[in-house]
Amino acid sequence: MNFPHRTHRSPRSLVCLFLVILLSSTAFPQRKLEKRIDSLFAAFNRPDGPGASVMVIRNGRTLLAKGYGMAYVEARRSATPSTNYRLASVTKQFTATAVTILADRKKLRYDNVLTDFFPDFPAYGKKITVKNLLQHTSGLIDYESVMPDTTTVQLLDKDVLSLMKKQDSTYFEPGTRYLYSNSGYALLALIVEKRSGMTFAKFLQKSIFRPLKMNNTVAYENGISAVKNRAYGYSPVDSLHPDLFRQTDQSMTSAVLGDGGIYSSVMDLAKWDKALYNSPLVRKKTQQIAFVPNILPDGTNSEYGFGWRISDYKGVKRIHHSGSTIGFRNEIQRFPDKRTTIIVLTNRDNANPKAMVERIAEMLLFAQ
Repeated sequence: MNFPHRTHRSPRSLVCLFLVILLSSTAFPQRKLEKRIDSLFAAFNRPDGPGASVMVIRNGRTLLAKGYGMAYVEARRSATPSTNYRLASVTKQFTATAVTILADRKKLRYDNVLTDFFPDFPAYGKKITVKNLLQHTSGLIDYESVMPDTTTVQLLDKDVLSLMKKQDSTYFEPGTRYLYSNSGYALLALIVEKRSGMTFAKFLQKSIFRPLKMNNTVAYENGISAVKNRAYGYSPVDSLHPDLFRQTDQSMTSAVLGDGGIYSSVMDLAKWDKALYNSPLVRKKTQQIAFVPNILPDGTNSEYGFGWRISDYKGVKRIHHSGSTIGFRNEIQRFPDKRTTIIVLTNRDNANPKAMVERIAEMLLFAQ
């Protein structure tokens, strides 16, 4: 009987063969994912229109980091993974982290009230705690609803404080209801300044961005700082021409930092995502507080922690936040139990990044 010839492989060659097989098996799905995401962002990928940057992370590995369309249409500068977009309310997770760092350092407590920081604040501030501000249960009046119609100079966080001092009540008894509040996060930025002894932008740089090597992320202050690789915001010319855009990069509220003034890229946000697993900035116990949704006195789950929304998506835990301002629409969604994060930043205000992120999540996590 003739037996087939057998090739004897060394252990080293077997390991190399296994790696080749492993890489081959993972490369095709990754290429397929990129092709499907390219299709999803096809309408953005134009040489004459604003675009987007996308990051997909799975098990600590970048599956996709890509830009589509233009970051700066007039200069014909393309969007890339290093393009820095105004994060809008995605900023709030950094503001909240700044507060938790100070709490970790015993510089403040979550039960401190507004009058502890601003002694001349109206009496209603004696009932509003730092925790209320973080979780949007303060009931503070929306500053955009009380700013003068004649405003011609951009508001700063301190201007929001001045507007709040002119009020004599809140929408509801603090701590009893949830109502998303940009006013609250502007005041948190000022609280960080009070207890850190430095500007909010400098504290973020020293305590968050620099330690995480988020080298191109900045809380932008006109005339003080600059944004590298900056994306400019755009809006459709009108409803009849959704594919024709005009630059709409700033509004009267764009300079308020605490609620939405950070610029960052998907590359830097990938470093942020990694840090949220490793907790290098604060104790792990402190970090986890941010991801616990607040339960209101009536038993309602507000689905909001400290700067993050917390919910389930098709039975999978999701920690996420959107950012919406003139000229920009952004979304970050983290699925920690699946070690998956999807980030979409856009510089057009007719985009729907939340829907796009969910489409990508369907491809990765829920495909049959």
